[in-house]
Amino acid sequence: MKKLLLLVLSALAFFPLQAGIIVKDSLYSNILHSKVKYNVYLPDGYDASCHYPVVYLLHGLSDDYDSWKTKGRMDLVADELIRSGEAASMVVIMPNAGGPDIHHTWNGYFNMPGWKYEDFFFQELIPSAEKKYSCGGSKGKRAVMGLSMGGGGSVVYAQKHPDMFSSCYAMSAWLDNQYDEVGTQNSPKDCLYYVGKAVRENSALDFIANADEKTLEALRTVAWFIDCGDDDFLFDLSVALHQKMRRSGIKSELRIRDGVHNWEYWHLALRLSLPFATRNFER
Repeated sequence: MKKLLLLVLSALAFFPLQAGIIVKDSLYSNILHSKVKYNVYLPDGYDASCHYPVVYLLHGLSDDYDSWKTKGRMDLVADELIRSGEAASMVVIMPNAGGPDIHHTWNGYFNMPGWKYEDFFFQELIPSAEKKYSCGGSKGKRAVMGLSMGGGGSVVYAQKHPDMFSSCYAMSAWLDNQYDEVGTQNSPKDCLYYVGKAVRENSALDFIANADEKTLEALRTVAWFIDCGDDDFLFDLSVALHQKMRRSGIKSELRIRDGVHNWEYWHLALRLSLPFATRNFER
């Protein structure tokens, strides 16, 4: 028995498990007038002469582009899912959209005074990153997902640009600010105030309520997945979005699992989201 175990361990030493890598990169934005950092997950065996599907993975308020790596361990999850065949060999782009000093650092995925991040994302980041890393290029090869602030950002991005994303996976998403989850009328007008204001002005709930039939028809071409913990403080927003979409004839999957607004929940959500994106990529 010991001899067999030694043989197995020796074989594993010669045949290591497949593993992708995370590359740190940056892009100077003429729109934001600053350098924007981002991480890129490249699957095992990445070959720049090939073309890969791409996932844009967005972080939450007070986190940054490193959080999906350091807290979510997305590379380990992606490696495991790709190795098992549950997820396609894909590129994952994790852009920076904030930082821990939420009162003095711009956070958010929408355009605000002095922070035109949405313009940067679509006009600069997507074309630059997809050309550099040989990925995406079309709706069928592109997905967007994220947690909390990034979950709300991913939903609104897919709502505004349904021609660009095959799927959207929203984790514990901050979809509206009508209940003042962050910021009130009496709050100081700092960076946190403006991100809360931008979430309200870009309400994913209002978008569905105000959409005409042509817009609704376009939204039906995106695969939607809403995932939120039963004890998450944003629970009601996720349920409300699902109900509004359902009443508008937009198919979406809703998962309410045991959990709160934390990384344990989002780490598990990642195991569902990457296969979901894979199932909806163009074959």
